[in-house]
Amino acid sequence: MSKTIRNEESDRLMDGILLLKTREEAYRFFEDLCTINELESLTQRFQVAGMLKKDQTYHDIAEKTGASTATISRVNRCLNYGDDGYQLVLDRLEGEK
Repeated sequence: MSKTIRNEESDRLMDGILLLKTREEAYRFFEDLCTINELESLTQRFQVAGMLKKDQTYHDIAEKTGASTATISRVNRCLNYGDDGYQLVLDRLEGEK
């Protein structure tokens, strides 16, 4: 993660997120915290990450999600060179099935 985002207030936000216990609590918190567009963008990126991990093509991903190729490329770059955050969560979600 970028050093510029890690600070006391960001730590507090992350700690707050970790206190959420249910999907309903998460919806309530994020609907207060984010705009609808921001939530839709986060959801779209996460969907793109899952599809990339399943080796779907950029064309198929763009068609299904409406994501731009720039967004798909950015998510792909994070999957390949990021801090493995997407991978961590996707793996844990797979483990729940």
